[in-house]
Amino acid sequence: MKELWKLKYSDIKKGLNSGEFTPTDLIQSLISRIEAEDSKIKAFLSWEKESIVKAAAESTERRKSGKPLSEFDGIPIGVKDNICIENTITSCASKILENYRSPFHATAIEKLLAKGFVLIPRANMDEFAMGSSTENSAYQVTKNPFDTARIPGGSSGGSAAAVAASFVPVALGSDTGGSVRQPASLCGIFGLKPTYGTVSRYGLVAYASSLDQIGPLSKDIDGIIDVYSVISGKDQRDATSKNIPAFDPSKVKELPWKGLKIGKMKITSEIEPDVAKAYESLLAELESKGAQLVDLDFSLLSNSIPIYYIIATAECSSNLSRFDGIRFGQRKDPSGKLEDLYVTSRSEGFGKEVQRRILLGTFSLSAGYYDAYYGRAQKARVLIKKEYEGYFSKVDLILQPTSPTTAFKVGEKTSDPIQMYKADILTTSVNLAGVPAMSVPIGKDSNGLPIGLQITAPALHEDKIFGFAKMISDWASKVELPETIK
Repeated sequence: MKELWKLKYSDIKKGLNSGEFTPTDLIQSLISRIEAEDSKIKAFLSWEKESIVKAAAESTERRKSGKPLSEFDGIPIGVKDNICIENTITSCASKILENYRSPFHATAIEKLLAKGFVLIPRANMDEFAMGSSTENSAYQVTKNPFDTARIPGGSSGGSAAAVAASFVPVALGSDTGGSVRQPASLCGIFGLKPTYGTVSRYGLVAYASSLDQIGPLSKDIDGIIDVYSVISGKDQRDATSKNIPAFDPSKVKELPWKGLKIGKMKITSEIEPDVAKAYESLLAELESKGAQLVDLDFSLLSNSIPIYYIIATAECSSNLSRFDGIRFGQRKDPSGKLEDLYVTSRSEGFGKEVQRRILLGTFSLSAGYYDAYYGRAQKARVLIKKEYEGYFSKVDLILQPTSPTTAFKVGEKTSDPIQMYKADILTTSVNLAGVPAMSVPIGKDSNGLPIGLQITAPALHEDKIFGFAKMISDWASKVELPETIK
């Protein structure tokens, strides 16, 4: 049996459905790969081998009996540590939830299990999804499979690294301001942030409720399309869930080159030369094939970072107030006084970045500052949404680099939060507007590190993103994932 861990999602799906190999064969190959290499990557916080092997064995039996749950039965999928799985630790990579076992499944998990996917939790992350490098985990720093001296991006860095290192063919992450797309870009894989409300947030531990969205990461575009089609659709348990059916993969069609209107941005000083070169090279290729390039004014979107961090931290301050050592979280009670219980439990339970964001959010929501900060940020958010509506009255899609840089070195930006926040400069506006966007690999820099392209479409038009991604598949195939981890 060949090394099945090397296969992309589409090849795995084909092999399982043709009977070329079984889910048990596949899982054993992936387990061998994880056991051999994850000590270098640290993509997983923990994983329950027995339950994974058991799930694969059950899928194998279903396939042998001719009664698979679906065409996806037996496909392994990594799960970020902030997506609830019943009777499994969901710690959000935080000390305060170190021993918390979820009593229920997230809706996305229920849908995956109903189709026979084999869950492989718990992918490492920035604590409570707050970070751009996965250096804010309370337990370990995940490394980039292309260069283990560098970060994989964040906050879904564990999920992205697990896919790029061929531990799993596909994984779930969450995206609040770029947390699926940015690590996908830095790890040379595909990563989708769906239209807000198309994937239920029920069972996703909230960071910023009006921005969070679960999204898939994959070795190839087919994995993104299939997983999105499974996890999307209306959920009565999520008040923000849109009243739409699950995504239909048959809607995906390659777009005609001629007449395709593509919005582009001017290169700014924040974007590294190698990233700019790859972006402009692709644009030139598209234009040569008949696409029409349209210059868009992104000056308003340049304010998205401060707008995002005011809104996100305000919502985080509210959402994380429940982790107080009484309702949720580890209880620390040094003196028996109620105030000391709150202070000690939260001080020891939350890391520095989470504490920083809680304080920022509490300040912006406080009396005397609410209108000056949070109120104005919400008004500016409306302008950004209208700006995107204006863009899409002129163009079919918007193309930008996903990240202004390739993967930076571990520890390079930890002492400067502002520089770390700027890693999301090209992604946060998408969350503020609620529109869909996906990162697609398009090349490497002079150090062999991946470069990603962000494709943004109007709300509910993931089909356009998928169709365009298929059109530029030759570019994506140039970025081969590493087989040897150094």
